[in-house]
Amino acid sequence: MNEDGQDMGGLTAAELEQYHADGYVTPDARLSDELLADIRAAHDRLVARHPKFRNYCSHLLAYDLAFLNVAREPMILDCVEQVLGPDIALWNSSFFAKPAHDGQKTPWHQDGEYWPIRPLATCTVWIAIDDATPENGCLRMIRGSHKARRLARHTTNPAENLTLHQELAAEEFDENQAVDLVLKAGQFSLHDVFLYHGSEANLSPKSRRGMTLRYMPTTSVFDRAMAKRLADEKGVTDHTDRTTFLMRGRDQSGENDFRVRL
Repeated sequence: MNEDGQDMGGLTAAELEQYHADGYVTPDARLSDELLADIRAAHDRLVARHPKFRNYCSHLLAYDLAFLNVAREPMILDCVEQVLGPDIALWNSSFFAKPAHDGQKTPWHQDGEYWPIRPLATCTVWIAIDDATPENGCLRMIRGSHKARRLARHTTNPAENLTLHQELAAEEFDENQAVDLVLKAGQFSLHDVFLYHGSEANLSPKSRRGMTLRYMPTTSVFDRAMAKRLADEKGVTDHTDRTTFLMRGRDQSGENDFRVRL
């Protein structure tokens, strides 16, 4: 609320409490039909030009800056600011498409296992471009799994039908505790960098497209040398060349190499 008592958007007190307690939250908000149509058109264009991204594109902004318009949405930034504080950078955006009938599985993992950020802190915004259901491979979460603030043990799974290849070791979690994150097209969730999550393959006749935005507080540093080490040592996606964007506030660390200020 502002000084006049008007609702300025963002998370409610209850939603913010849920984020901290569970490690994720789905705000009572939704993208406009017009913005959804723009995202779908941009994704169609991306896949037409680069068929290899039919299931997964790890770095949208390298191919089409139209996706940056989504990251600038005030409704989204207001929510992220409540979680991360007023000084926010966008360091990546990706697309998990899961086409009908043969959409790939994303194994159980923590995002921080893949990312060259220190101190490790990121809020991911996950946007449902189609309805996301258990039938077509919606996200699954382990509530509260972020609270230890540590990276659990991961192993490498080289299977070809996966979007990612570092997965949580079986002894680290109980999949029976998982909850499905069912979303309508246009809804979005926020989740913590340490949260255990994954999604099943899509064998249904309905696609399940999801776009992610990766924000970090500028008290953290995007470490390009570390990105190269992670790629060499673990075989994860090489994030060395990511462009980082200062979305709100200023660089508290003084070490991030922002190339664009919005």
